[in-house]
Amino acid sequence: MIMTRALAILLVLSTQAGLSADHHAVDPPPLRWFKGNTHTHTLWSDGNDFPEMVIDWYHKRGYHFLALSDHNLLSVGQKWIETAVVEQRAPGRGALERYRKRFGDDWVELRERSGRKQVRLKTLEEVRKTFEKPDRFLMVPAEEITDAFSRKPVHINGINMEKALRPRKGSGIRDTIRNNMVAVKEQAEQTGRQIIAHVNHPNFGWGLTAEDLAHVREVELVEVYNGHPSINHLGDEIHAGDERMWDIANTLRIGSLRSPPIYGVATDDSHHYHGRGTATSGRGWIFVRAAELSADALVRAIRKGDFYGSSGVTLNDVRFDAKAGTLTVSVAPEEGVTYRVQFIGTKKGASTKSEPVVNPNGVELRVTRRYSDDVGAVLQETAGPHATYRFGDDELFVRALITSSRPHPNASYKGQVEQAWTQPVGFERWLQ
Repeated sequence: MIMTRALAILLVLSTQAGLSADHHAVDPPPLRWFKGNTHTHTLWSDGNDFPEMVIDWYHKRGYHFLALSDHNLLSVGQKWIETAVVEQRAPGRGALERYRKRFGDDWVELRERSGRKQVRLKTLEEVRKTFEKPDRFLMVPAEEITDAFSRKPVHINGINMEKALRPRKGSGIRDTIRNNMVAVKEQAEQTGRQIIAHVNHPNFGWGLTAEDLAHVREVELVEVYNGHPSINHLGDEIHAGDERMWDIANTLRIGSLRSPPIYGVATDDSHHYHGRGTATSGRGWIFVRAAELSADALVRAIRKGDFYGSSGVTLNDVRFDAKAGTLTVSVAPEEGVTYRVQFIGTKKGASTKSEPVVNPNGVELRVTRRYSDDVGAVLQETAGPHATYRFGDDELFVRALITSSRPHPNASYKGQVEQAWTQPVGFERWLQ
């Protein structure tokens, strides 16, 4: 957001004000955009390729950072996996041979136990030495804390974790979300690390509702787009889609609960890496604006909302000027592609009354309730790669959705085109 650099400069100047005239203020380093994926799986849990092979894919395609977020673990310690299991995960694809060809027999460790061949999975610390380069590529330790309540999945990605956390469980869906979010926060406080967590695929297994997200105030981030085809991104005739849930949750948070909004991330949730399978790489990512490529800097920027999610659209800039009351979006246009910028938000006067969704027998279902179309409404639409929204006196929040005309090259649902999602802004005045 535009205030980030301005506030940093102001802080430097105010610090220098009491010094002698011989001391001069030093501008902070310029902010840059860093591209990364925060939801990725490997053979350490239910992915079908070796961590080095997965990292290599992202590294070669210009990503700046990557989080391997296997289920309920960090990739530390000794882990051997049977080569037969590797083959079963990707039948006929020669995963082990491809691994050996790429990294060499001196790197690949094999053994035999009880007549069964095994291969050792390298730890994060081992593989990061191969790939990490200052200011160019960074590995961020992560974990998908995989919990559930009453068979409803509750999955949370902890980013920049120091130790793996066991699922905390809870007495209900919201309590389960809250307990795991609190556990992540406690680790951050105990270790002094910058750690943040996002709620994963809220519609997976139809596990969560917009009301759940709204009322668990510990939630800071949610996946507004996840590239796994099985997470019900668009919802259906009964369930709200992920974006609709996001807008409802933020309307309830700001308008009723006087709480900061939830920011939205886009991720791959990749599991499959051999040209087959459904959960593949390159479908969703985030661009984070930070002064340096470090885990702490990235997390700080994400927590401030200085990032956007994308499934293919790249922005030159997104700026919220609180003093001028403007939100400006500038796309990095590509030849032959057209763009539509929609500014989406909720105004203060919008009704938050809702109706339950019922089954044919009139029984209320545990799903996101029905709200007015004024909740998460399109407030302005502009054709072209550049657009500015001017705030009035009554917007609870406004975000931008940028949609291109180009079909997604690796679509996760029928008819998908490339998009980008900026964060809700303009809400601060309602929280005072």
